[in-house]
Amino acid sequence: MAYYLGIDSSTQSMKGLVIDPAAGAVVGAAGVNFTADLPQYNCPDGVLAHPDPLVKHADPLMWLAALDLLLERLRAAGVEMGKIAAVGGDGQQHGSVYLNGRFAETLAGLDPAGTLAGQLKAALARPTSPIWMDSSTSVECRALDAAFGARLQADTGSPAIERFTGPQIRKFAREEPERYAQTARVHLVSSFLCSVLAGRDAPIDAGDGAGMNLLNLRTMAWDAAVAEFTAPGLLEKLPKVGKGVAGGLHPYFAKYGLRAGIPVAVWTGDNPASLVGTGAWGAGVAVVSLGTSDTFFAALDTFRTDPEGCGHVFGNPAGGFMSLACFKNGSLARDRVRQEAGAGWAFFDTTAFELTAAGNGGRLALPWFVPEITPPVLEPGLRANFDFAAAEPAVRIRAAVEGQALALRSHALWIGSFGTIRVTGGASKSPGIRQTLADVFQARVESIAVADSAALGAAMLAAHAEGVPLAAMTERFSPVTAVCEPRAENAAVYTALLPAVQALEKQAPLG
Repeated sequence: MAYYLGIDSSTQSMKGLVIDPAAGAVVGAAGVNFTADLPQYNCPDGVLAHPDPLVKHADPLMWLAALDLLLERLRAAGVEMGKIAAVGGDGQQHGSVYLNGRFAETLAGLDPAGTLAGQLKAALARPTSPIWMDSSTSVECRALDAAFGARLQADTGSPAIERFTGPQIRKFAREEPERYAQTARVHLVSSFLCSVLAGRDAPIDAGDGAGMNLLNLRTMAWDAAVAEFTAPGLLEKLPKVGKGVAGGLHPYFAKYGLRAGIPVAVWTGDNPASLVGTGAWGAGVAVVSLGTSDTFFAALDTFRTDPEGCGHVFGNPAGGFMSLACFKNGSLARDRVRQEAGAGWAFFDTTAFELTAAGNGGRLALPWFVPEITPPVLEPGLRANFDFAAAEPAVRIRAAVEGQALALRSHALWIGSFGTIRVTGGASKSPGIRQTLADVFQARVESIAVADSAALGAAMLAAHAEGVPLAAMTERFSPVTAVCEPRAENAAVYTALLPAVQALEKQAPLG
């Protein structure tokens, strides 16, 4: 029986999932929490402290240390590592890693007696990596918009976006030209870690590459004009665009019981991987992922872009395209609302919704504690249409959850109408959030067996690269475990509140 390993390198943690497609079973799992397990990298919640709240970077050496620790934990957990036939993975989208001319040589010569972080430190042209939470590139975005106008969104799937990799590269080249000149290769988080596993330069796949403002989705190649405008000589610094297998596993990883030379599938982004892991890679089913960020995504039946410029189009790892709307204030914002209300999780997830009615008497809140990206708002702060601080805890909790759900619906209208929504991510376990989503969207909300949908999708893509059909794996690994049916009596309540949440998005923060 062949096993397949999927690795999900997300904002706050790295997870590994080992599947047996023939048996339809998950045979092993492990995780590394960056805050708890790797405190020496000073990245609580996966982010380095910075005096500018718009700047959000991480230490790429932390991701390497996590990869070593994850594989050791899988081995220690009793996973028969020698049965793993291929490895796949995904990374948090948009994050970038900058490597110098020593990168290729260092990769090829990785010594199992050392650590990944220790050996690759000298190959970094830039010590930190901007990640998807960064909002510091407004100047660069406006320059790209001025140079390319509507063509940028029409061809790359998105207008210039602060967190996207192209504007981040442009800022780096402008502010640190010497380090940019020393950069021989710019990788995404996904292609960087894939390169490490394969011991050679790995390609960037279209699912993750589309989150850069650099990939022309009509040609599936880097847009030469946009790349050259972004930074001088950038085209030569980018990996190729590709799919399938990046190479064979480097012998370094044999120390964890893995067989050297097994295929390493080209990694994708975490959202495209979740599209596969939730079984929504075909048209007709949407996904709401409730994690550090909240995202709404679905396979697209035809190529189209968001007329408001907030949503994005990425490549679908299963073929074609996918749409996505991302909201930066997700689970961390909900947790802050919970803590400030003095509530436990049982109260937040269930009791608050039993004590309040759908629609909350029209009281809504948007907990934008960090700059938001859908819609793009750089001034953080909670927005509410009532005296939030004076309200009862249950009212505050429902106001925030309903505000977030209505914002999801409002900004997903361009994608389409869906009768079924699958939920994933840590907050998908909340009964109150699930029922709110069902009522706001008037759609059947389904939970699936595996909560770590990105890691599952990565494992499925590893197996698919070896010829295992995605459809068969979807039936085995993505069964529905719980269903929330929409309550028809609440349809009019939430439709009437859509203009209210749209008005709230334009409101100044409280306090």
